[in-house]
Amino acid sequence: MGEALSEKDNALMILQEYPAASWYALATRSRQEKLVRDRLADRGIEQLLPLSRRLSQWSDRKKWIDVPLFSGFCFARFSLHDQLAVLTLPGVVRIVGCNGPESIPDEEMVSLQKLAVSGLDYERHEYCEEGMLVEVIGGPLAGVRGTLIRKAGRDHVVVQVRLIQQSASVQVVRSNIRPVLKSNDLPLACNVRSSSLPNRTNAHSS
Repeated sequence: MGEALSEKDNALMILQEYPAASWYALATRSRQEKLVRDRLADRGIEQLLPLSRRLSQWSDRKKWIDVPLFSGFCFARFSLHDQLAVLTLPGVVRIVGCNGPESIPDEEMVSLQKLAVSGLDYERHEYCEEGMLVEVIGGPLAGVRGTLIRKAGRDHVVVQVRLIQQSASVQVVRSNIRPVLKSNDLPLACNVRSSSLPNRTNAHSS
């Protein structure tokens, strides 16, 4: 019985060390975001790679292409117990975080998911901390929260992923948004490009 209790205690320790699945940002090799997305899907891991349409100028013609909204990043939802399986996927460099993998709040990912499937035109926006925090209350983006800005004389909501310091903006109608409490204690994100992040070799050995 003592041995059985020991196994149970060990299992509980594992659960405490590796919580339930959360969203993480994966830093990818250059132009391999779609490869990482596809490999994650092959492994049955939930993933999100928002794409933005861009008019590309070729030597003889112009063509609309879908490119990653946040170059160099792909999002995945998994338990840290499975991080080795994620880190060994082709194209994955590291799991973003200051001192090891850092999860992304569900609220930010829900907003990003709604933006990705809305069918509306959206684009990458410079990351910003200041501005009025608003919530969209109508249309396909209902429930999305972001920062209200004015661009080209029109209202836009900026959806932010603080961990990787990336944002996307989408045009909204003022009557479809409402103000929410503004947070004054937003956490400072790490420099996601800095050498302070663990490299892939170190991640494997941890």
